[in-house]
Amino acid sequence: MATAKKAAKKSAAKKPAAKKTAAKKPAAKKSAAKKPAAAKKSAAKKPAAAKKTAAKRKPNAAFMKAMQPSSVLAAVVGAMPMPRTEVTKKIWDYIKKNKLQDSVNRRLINADDKLKAVFGGKGKVSMFEMTKLVSNHLK
Repeated sequence: MATAKKAAKKSAAKKPAAKKTAAKKPAAKKSAAKKPAAAKKSAAKKPAAAKKTAAKRKPNAAFMKAMQPSSVLAAVVGAMPMPRTEVTKKIWDYIKKNKLQDSVNRRLINADDKLKAVFGGKGKVSMFEMTKLVSNHLK
């Protein structure tokens, strides 16, 4: 019995080694087979991308509606009615021009006197909170 167990262990030890060499050969074949398939997939994706550019998205009417900024916000972005998207762009232009973005945490905005009035007296505001506070100044 002891010899049967030893023989079983030896054959079990030999089988994985045989499988490893057999597994390496099909893997090489698969990688060679994948290259033409990858070329076919990328070729198939290109027409799909062309379809996406052909059908342009329409902007949401709510974002494009001209809103009147309050007098406090008008000091930063101007007094003319403009869409929310333009208001946000102009505020970011003002922030970058005056270097009001926090140097350590870029998500924070250090308000100067004009922006403090817009932000409700807060000295530091996150960029996500900024849009909420600005929307209070649009009619």
